[in-house]
Amino acid sequence: MSSNTAHRLNTLGWNLALISLGSFLFAIGLKAIVIPHKMITGGISGAGLLVFYWTGLLSPGIWYFLINLPIFILGWIMVSRRFFFYSLYGMLVLSAAIDMVSFQFPIQDTFLAMLAGGVILGAGSGVILHSLGSAGGTDIIAIILHQRLNLRMGSFYFAFNLILFASSLSIIRVDLLLYSLAMSFVTSRVLDSVLTLFNQRKLVFIISDQATAIGKAINERLRRGATLLEGVGSYTGKKRRMVLTVVHNIQLKRLEETVFSLDPDAFVIMENTYNVMGKGFSKRKIY
Repeated sequence: MSSNTAHRLNTLGWNLALISLGSFLFAIGLKAIVIPHKMITGGISGAGLLVFYWTGLLSPGIWYFLINLPIFILGWIMVSRRFFFYSLYGMLVLSAAIDMVSFQFPIQDTFLAMLAGGVILGAGSGVILHSLGSAGGTDIIAIILHQRLNLRMGSFYFAFNLILFASSLSIIRVDLLLYSLAMSFVTSRVLDSVLTLFNQRKLVFIISDQATAIGKAINERLRRGATLLEGVGSYTGKKRRMVLTVVHNIQLKRLEETVFSLDPDAFVIMENTYNVMGKGFSKRKIY
């Protein structure tokens, strides 16, 4: 077996594993928490639940499958064939998992159920979206908007769900609807956190008279790259060099020690950054 073939098989197995794990997590949150408390989720799963509550026909899993079918045309046309087939697998696994889960968590308090449901649904969705596919539904639309408009997926889900919940006022009690909306917010925050869990880095600017020495120390001690920028102080008009670098969170303390050991008067600015692509960091995700 060639190395390219082995790599493709490893990638295939990894993506299918992520989609399967995330789908079962989502199904557990839906069947073990959300449905017993008569809440609804957002997205297409929520639309399927509304139809199920309204008609009492079929099952949530079957409704999820049926409503998803036209949306997959968008994935086929606007993303990629690979994304389409991964997402088709995700939709089938999630539809089956929803109908397979038959237990309930013994949570009596609706507020606690809202929190637990939001966390599990968000974690499941985030695990799925770490793959090169999705579980269908609004995931497909969110990925298209993220690729074309750089719209954060969690923010899109929350906006979509506001519209969905507003249209369900005649079917669900207002208090349960408000709990569902709060659960949607928790889901979107957890989703964004899971998506950025392994990508969060620190973007660091260092203004110092020892910029060259600091840059060299970052190369040697932290094994990270650094860029020297030319700047001018607005008050003094003096030319100064500035160091730009990106480090993992666990390297931050070592960076501080390195900088201030060389220049106790250095001025350091640190910012969170959630998507760093390049050597030593994340690779560009191509669906």
